[in-house]
Amino acid sequence: MELIRLEQIKKDYVMGETTYSALRGIDMTIDKGEFVAIMGPSGSGKSTLMHIIGCLDSPTSGSFLLDGKDVSELSDNDLASIRNEKIGFIFQAFNLLQRMTVLENVLLPFTYSSVSQKERKERALAALEMVGLTSKVTNKTNQLSGGQIQRTAIARSLVMNPSIIFADEPTGNLDSTTSHEIMDFIQTLNEKGNTVVLVTHEDDIAKYAKRIVRLKDGLILSDELTKK
Repeated sequence: MELIRLEQIKKDYVMGETTYSALRGIDMTIDKGEFVAIMGPSGSGKSTLMHIIGCLDSPTSGSFLLDGKDVSELSDNDLASIRNEKIGFIFQAFNLLQRMTVLENVLLPFTYSSVSQKERKERALAALEMVGLTSKVTNKTNQLSGGQIQRTAIARSLVMNPSIIFADEPTGNLDSTTSHEIMDFIQTLNEKGNTVVLVTHEDDIAKYAKRIVRLKDGLILSDELTKK
């Protein structure tokens, strides 16, 4: 079933008297349950595309349907609700607050939620158990290894039970062994039914996906299924 449909998506950035075209007409669909890797060199538009389909940014022109809804017609509140309830983000920079404990960081997405305090804690602890960090709930994030920090970030992305996981260079700050441990876990999430969209420039990381879309100069260069 189709989840994301992009038609002639363009994104321009105006810098003084110069206009930079990050995306120059992207046509793409992603079905529910897919695991798609978006690849390309620096400046290819892959992160811009991720931000648009993650409802973090708006295209300059073109049509974007998310679960059958035209995103351009949604209010800021509607978009915020979608980001909070349907989408989980995993970033290279982790974006955790060092002064908070692991548990407190994972609870952050509930800030504007109507979920009860009891259920919030239950869901946060369940997410931390899923990523193997039950013993670290009271630790501050500056007491964790890089892999543990990224696992905390993943637990935070899962706590609202999102149907879509967006991972933007999720292993960029990790060593090779830890990178593959994180990708094994993301692959498991996909096998459980989550749609996963991954941005990476690393071939060995992209191989976890079932489909690889390659960008160059703001256009799709290739869109191929892997052998999985």
